[in-house]
Amino acid sequence: MRKLALFASAGAVLLFTTFAPAQQIDVAVGASSLFSSKDTTASQAYLPAAEKGGTYPSFSADVIFKNRFGFSAEVAGRARYGLYNNYQQFRPILYDINGVFAPRLGEKIGADFMAGVGGQSVLFYNTYYLCTYPAGCTARINSTHLLMHVGGGVRYTVWRNFFVRPEAHYYRILDNTNDFHSNNVLRLGASVGYTFGSE
Repeated sequence: MRKLALFASAGAVLLFTTFAPAQQIDVAVGASSLFSSKDTTASQAYLPAAEKGGTYPSFSADVIFKNRFGFSAEVAGRARYGLYNNYQQFRPILYDINGVFAPRLGEKIGADFMAGVGGQSVLFYNTYYLCTYPAGCTARINSTHLLMHVGGGVRYTVWRNFFVRPEAHYYRILDNTNDFHSNNVLRLGASVGYTFGSE
């Protein structure tokens, strides 16, 4: 998670320096949980685990231009290990880049609608080391898949440039059924953020 926080911080600095002429730059941190549909076609011999539950801290940043369009980047990773089929520890990390439309709905209320692409990396942790040449030995395996993302939230400015944003994110994760029982994942939560520049 330290590398994730470092990556997110570097991304925010890059956004600030590259897009200084933007009308608005937002940064936010949040927490959410995952929900997924049940697969009724799985065999009794192999029941893939559900990709749901857990707390997912997130970091997001967006750049909005005068026409209320812009782009964003977001990363969310499970805070604590999950237990895959009551056996193996695992930790999913979701990341995406999006086009954004951010209309104003009132003096203190706005919306964020986004769609884009990204990826999911699931780290599976073993109780023993897996050794291969020339990579060496590791205690984890990484399973990575592309994803399509659609999301949205309602932003309410609570004080000066600070806002809260309840939000929902839908992910269509390609070939996610290799690891879990569904390609469809919903992430629900909220973020707290700060706006740089005028709204």
